[in-house]
Amino acid sequence: MTKETDRSAADQEAPSASAPTSAAPARIQRKPRLALFIATAAGLGYLPKAPGTWGSLAGLAFAIVPSCLYFGSDTPHLATPGNVGEFSVNVPPGYFNKFVWEYIFLFVFVSVIGVWAADRAAEFWRQRDPCRVVIDEVSGQLLTLLLGCGIPLWWKVPNLRYATLAPGFIIMRSVLNWKYLLLGFILFRVFDIWKPFPARQAESLPGGWGIMADDWIAAIYAGLGLWLARAYGL
Repeated sequence: MTKETDRSAADQEAPSASAPTSAAPARIQRKPRLALFIATAAGLGYLPKAPGTWGSLAGLAFAIVPSCLYFGSDTPHLATPGNVGEFSVNVPPGYFNKFVWEYIFLFVFVSVIGVWAADRAAEFWRQRDPCRVVIDEVSGQLLTLLLGCGIPLWWKVPNLRYATLAPGFIIMRSVLNWKYLLLGFILFRVFDIWKPFPARQAESLPGGWGIMADDWIAAIYAGLGLWLARAYGL
C-alpha cells in the first residue's frame, strides 16, 4: 500500500467516522412535556380504556366549575327555589353576559392551545391522530354545552319567572341541570364516534387542526340535539 493509497483511504474513513457525531443530535427529539400534558388532558389520555370518554368527562368538569362559581354564595344575586325548580333572581345588569363571554373565552382558549398541543403530540409520537390525545374531546364537550345550553328558547321565556333572554343565565341554569349534562355527554360521544359528514373529512386537515376539527363538527351536531331536547321540554 502506497502513501497515496493510505492518504485516500484515510480521507474516506474520516467522513464516516465524523458522520455519526453530526447526525446524532438530529435524531434526538426533546420530549414536549407541556404539550403532552395538555394534549392528554393532564394525563387522562394515558388511561388504558376509553381515553376519549375520560376527555369528555373533563370537558363536563370545565363547564360545571364556572357555573358553580357564579352560583356560589359570594355571587351578587339572590336565588331561592321556586315551585317548579326555577329561581327568583336579582342581579346587576350585565352579570350573566360577563359569564357567557368568559365561557366563550374558555372554549376558544382550550381549542387554540389544543391545536398546538395536539400537533406537537402527533409529531412526537409519529401518529396522525394518537388515541392518547384527548384535548379534542375536552374542547368538543365544551362546545356541545355552549351551543346546546346557551342558545335561549325565546318562545318559552314569558312562562319563566325570571323572564330573561340573557344567554349567560340560560347556560348556567341549563349546565347545572344533570339531565342536560348527561344528554350532552351521550350525544357528543355518539357523534364523535359516528363522525357524520363532514367530521370524517375534517380529519384530513393538517396537524392539530385535523385532530380537533372533527370533534368540533361532532359537537355542533350534539349541541343541536341537546337544544332540540330542551325545546321539546326535557
